[in-house]
Amino acid sequence: MSVDLAVSDRVARVTIDRPDRLNAIDAATEQELERIWRELETRDDVSCIVLTGAGEKAFCVGADMKDVSKSGLHYWAETRPNGFGGLCFRRTLDIPVIARVNGYALGGGFEMVLGCDIVIASEQARFGLPEGRVGRMPLDGGMIVLQRKIPHNLAMGMMLTGRQVSAEELARHGLINEVAAPGDLDTVVDRWVSDILANAPLSLRAIKQTVNRTGHLKPDEAHSLKTPALIRALESEDAVEGVKAFQEKRPPVWRGQ
Repeated sequence: MSVDLAVSDRVARVTIDRPDRLNAIDAATEQELERIWRELETRDDVSCIVLTGAGEKAFCVGADMKDVSKSGLHYWAETRPNGFGGLCFRRTLDIPVIARVNGYALGGGFEMVLGCDIVIASEQARFGLPEGRVGRMPLDGGMIVLQRKIPHNLAMGMMLTGRQVSAEELARHGLINEVAAPGDLDTVVDRWVSDILANAPLSLRAIKQTVNRTGHLKPDEAHSLKTPALIRALESEDAVEGVKAFQEKRPPVWRGQ
């Protein structure tokens, strides 16, 4: 299978497994990713997702150019409501997603990074939207999302030149949460995972769902929006357990209910 899904201890690890193609995504891989996101949306046993690419060279270099059989216009006309890889602007996945960027994140691979909530990158990782260099454009989220996450001139510089940018530079502009030495990447990712798992599962979902559904609203409008996940979390047993554990000076035991 071109994508591996492993779930253990409330963590889902999704690995794009095409290292011989630098984890480029063909049609079959994109379909499998979409299937995985839909599955994870329905599961209550997952509190965190880690997305990465197999091997040491690449996270994902975008669409597999050997698999391109459509014109740019036909590609654009296809329905991709969630962006590249089914993730770039997905709004129905309420589970926190960490991008573990081990190498190149280019084109659609960078668009998938833009769809993650937390980005941990190796010092050797490189990011870019080189579509213009092959007569295409970052249609599946790059042109829309990047300008909302980093300064306008930096976003335009990346898209209008196709240049690759280092992890350190993007970290300075807030797109990357932490940069790690290549040998320490998994240690850093696991630390972030551990910190996420220390929170109540329903609280995590409520936070992400509320952020995703209120970013376009005025503050007073956002405050008045009662998302389903927010109501569920406030009425949950975990809400009582969290306060009780704090008062008793012990770690909480989350049940996700």
